[in-house]
Amino acid sequence: MENDTLATIIGQNITRLRKMANMTQLELADVLNYSDKSVSKWEQGNGIPDVRILVQLADLFHVSVDDLVREHHEKEIVPRNTRALRRLIIIACSVGLCWLVAVALFVIIGIFKPGLQYLWLAFLYAVPVSSIVVLVFSCVWGYKVVRVVSISVLIWTALACIYCTAALPFGLYNFWLIFLIGIPLQVLTLFFFVWWKRAHFFKSR
Repeated sequence: MENDTLATIIGQNITRLRKMANMTQLELADVLNYSDKSVSKWEQGNGIPDVRILVQLADLFHVSVDDLVREHHEKEIVPRNTRALRRLIIIACSVGLCWLVAVALFVIIGIFKPGLQYLWLAFLYAVPVSSIVVLVFSCVWGYKVVRVVSISVLIWTALACIYCTAALPFGLYNFWLIFLIGIPLQVLTLFFFVWWKRAHFFKSR
């Protein structure tokens, strides 16, 4: 990539991010300890900030240096904090949809079969379903800790659902032994997480 083209791309990205942050060229210049003429020069593509300034800009706007030097066409550069907020909203809405379905089932079944026992299990079943939703998103977006937590919640709440479904209606109260299955599953989950993290660490070195 030629310097002129790179300077133009960086200038466009700085301009876009500065406007997203509601900053003037003078305000940005004050933060960087540069003159507003330097900022204007960068945004016009007449110069390229040095690496130190690029890192400072990336930290300031919560993006990566790669975001600053790559052309994005019509795609807007999304700051990391904004991206995280959007993802959190998506997860919350998806989990909320699971609980909406549980409430709807509780209401509908309660209306047409008001004497049905253990109707509250609909809410218990919503917990492992919600953890599956969170697990899927955490795998897609690479949230390793959230992935482990969601798997752990899935293990124990799924066992709780099986226990309540079998023990309460049929009186199989010694069915609590099923929770012993969760112990090796939990250990395997933690072991895989630690092993994967260590393998990834040594691979990156």
